[in-house]
Amino acid sequence: MLGTIAGVWVAIAIAFFCMLGLVGAIMGSSAETGVKVDKHSALYIDLKGEMPERFQPGDIWQMIRQSENSGDALVDILESIRMAANDSHIDGIYINCASGSTAGMASREEIVEALRQFKRSGKWIVAYGDTYGQGDYLLASMADSLYLNPMGAVDVHGMASRIPFFKGLLDKLGVEMQIVRVGTYKSAVEPFMGTEMSSASRLQTTAMLDSMWTYTKDVIADGRGVDAGQINLWADSIISTWPARQVENAGAVGPLLYRRQAEDVIRNLCDLDDDDDLRLVTPTDYMSSKKPADSSHDHIAVLFAVGDIVDSGEGGIAGDEMVPEILRLADDDNVQALVLRVNSGGGSAYASEQIWEALEYFKSQGKPFYVSMGDYAASGGYYISCGADRIYADRTTLTGSIGVFGMIPDLSGLVTDKLGVSFSTVATNPVAVPNAPFGPLNPEMRAGLQRSVDDMYETFTGRVAAGRDMPQDSVKVIAEGRVWTGGAALSLGLIDRIGGLQTVINDMAETAGIDADKVVFYPEVGDDLLSEIMRQAAGNVTVGGVSVDRGTLQMMRLLDYLRRQPAVQARMTPVEIY
Repeated sequence: MLGTIAGVWVAIAIAFFCMLGLVGAIMGSSAETGVKVDKHSALYIDLKGEMPERFQPGDIWQMIRQSENSGDALVDILESIRMAANDSHIDGIYINCASGSTAGMASREEIVEALRQFKRSGKWIVAYGDTYGQGDYLLASMADSLYLNPMGAVDVHGMASRIPFFKGLLDKLGVEMQIVRVGTYKSAVEPFMGTEMSSASRLQTTAMLDSMWTYTKDVIADGRGVDAGQINLWADSIISTWPARQVENAGAVGPLLYRRQAEDVIRNLCDLDDDDDLRLVTPTDYMSSKKPADSSHDHIAVLFAVGDIVDSGEGGIAGDEMVPEILRLADDDNVQALVLRVNSGGGSAYASEQIWEALEYFKSQGKPFYVSMGDYAASGGYYISCGADRIYADRTTLTGSIGVFGMIPDLSGLVTDKLGVSFSTVATNPVAVPNAPFGPLNPEMRAGLQRSVDDMYETFTGRVAAGRDMPQDSVKVIAEGRVWTGGAALSLGLIDRIGGLQTVINDMAETAGIDADKVVFYPEVGDDLLSEIMRQAAGNVTVGGVSVDRGTLQMMRLLDYLRRQPAVQARMTPVEIY
């Protein structure tokens, strides 16, 4: 018995010291000035997995698995390409397309533009792929040499969007979604209303896809030196089924090489001996070699607003966290200007208004405020952007969607008709106990919800009108919940300029009279890793005095998130591009 107890304590001690070693390793790596970059190195962009806007450690196990589950963050890729152009230790860029990456169109557009700028340095770009997916091929087309495995393939298929509709399922379950909305094109509620796209939704989706496909065709055609019409031919002929030699003959790639042969070419470009290892530096490692700007001195704040807009909670853009952060930056004398990086399809109309007001306070302090739009800055994402001094977007950014909706389920068909649960109610007033979600909205409640949605729409369009210096009636003409690409938004006056995050930072630096390298990203990453590791290491978590496993906790958080969704929202339909 004593031996068993001793063994348990020894095991605990070993685990504790291993944990301390892990903390030390992580904190040491984050505290280092960076990875040493040797001469004749290549920036290695490995396109794999998800491409987050910015990697911010929150879950320690996610940090450990980062190298396996996702690629580098977009901001690290963009900044590393910019730095590499002027770094004498970096000879060129090696883009690896072996695993396939998931990124939005605007994110890819920003990388394309960064690679174009890099090529002006005279340095080389080489891409290699066993198989090129369409999104990765778009980036690889910027390479001077685009190698394909002799047994590989290139997938160019055009653009498509497929939206699931749930009305049939809800009918079978006995659930009816009670919906009020403002905006003919406000299609976020359509999957719960019908079984197919409305003509308005089809019109705006077609316009979006046509714009994105035109951009994609033009970039690939320019990179490969072929006519844009040829790209359509590749797509229509299902180029992904062609033998690799035929793909090469069409000019889509060339030449065909196995990976070791392609890396021999890169080794030669780096002026290395045949038996030397390639000196590859990832964007994440490369960025660690850059000394970050000091937040205790004058700087430009870049605040990331990524994900769903919610009133409170973890993840996304939580109003109760974002608002205090903006107010703190406004009152910080070291913050000379603000760039809000928005990548959001919207969410809570209430939280959007609170964030908008906080940004108005920031402007009242006499500091410039610009917005950089990513893949999405639509509905609530546009709401929080519209008051900026200047708004920038990429050509393929999805923005606008200026509209509001309310949606409340009626579960009576399921709960009462199918499950046999009935209710008796006593109330002093007609709406003291609203029927929803266990019955249809009474006329007073529906009228109230419509009034709330209409009022929010008036407020939303009014904010846009004031921010963009346009008559409110003119805003309403281009609002109606319609989604626009960045190129269309520019012509309509919803944005000021086409450009990515670096363009915004450069312009802001000129406006604020501060060096473009004096940039600090917010929210700042916490460094209390020990408490985070100890919290994550626990197998169970105590919630309200009850111990639950982590899987159950995640499910509880999901259900709580759904429960907390407000009735009135400014949100666009998620668009899956194939």
